[in-house]
Amino acid sequence: MSLLVASLIVLGSLGLIFGVGLAIASKKFYVKVDPKIKKIEEILPGANCGACGYPGCSGYAEAIVEKNADITLCAPGGHEVSNGIAKIMGIEATAKERRIAVIHCQSGGKNNTNLKYKNIGIQTCQAAMVLSKGHNLCEYGCLGLNDCVRACPFDAISLDDNNIRIIDKNKCTGCGNCVTACPKNIIELVPISKKVHILCSSLDKGKIAKQNCGSNTACIGCRLCEKKCPVNAITVQDNLAKIDYDKCTVCGLCAKVCPTGAIIDEIAEHHPVA
Repeated sequence: MSLLVASLIVLGSLGLIFGVGLAIASKKFYVKVDPKIKKIEEILPGANCGACGYPGCSGYAEAIVEKNADITLCAPGGHEVSNGIAKIMGIEATAKERRIAVIHCQSGGKNNTNLKYKNIGIQTCQAAMVLSKGHNLCEYGCLGLNDCVRACPFDAISLDDNNIRIIDKNKCTGCGNCVTACPKNIIELVPISKKVHILCSSLDKGKIAKQNCGSNTACIGCRLCEKKCPVNAITVQDNLAKIDYDKCTVCGLCAKVCPTGAIIDEIAEHHPVA
């Protein structure tokens, strides 16, 4: 019995010593948190998507207060959150145009993708890349295994009847998770006001590009778009046309002369000329 009592006394004493030690340590090493951080965290969307470049919303809030990070980096929050942060920080908010994801490929579906073999392995784009850069004949195109869909925290990417990935512009926040997830690097964040896009990423020469692309909408590097653009916003390099969105005026002339339909004009599609 005396041994039991002694053990209890020792354990109690140790608990008391450790408790006092922790109390002293908590006061000695206490780090005062700026209340602005808490306020900013409260107005951030809490998506923790990483679009801002910081580890979650709390990391971004700390960076704003302690490191003067740009207050417009929260893509999901947009102008509303930026304005709220500006009020907390006592500074003026500068507006930035919202960006959304564009997939530069029209293949990847059930009926418009030419294959070099049937993929029966792990059903992810990253895994498919291990074997000959994927199962598509076009080694630059969408693999159609939906890594981007799974990466999107806002359900902004869905599949149509042909299993083609569709971006919902109302849901897309420009977080960039799909850009990072795509091993083919065919997804880009583009200013939402830009409505003309080249939906091809093939670097193959024209004839081969058309043969490999199951959707038959490959860019063939004909340079008609480059010649037609009045502001020199399109250049053709390595058999592929590319748009400089900073120069593009969304006139749509390039889409009109494209012989394969590799360039789309969203405005013309919604308002066709009779």
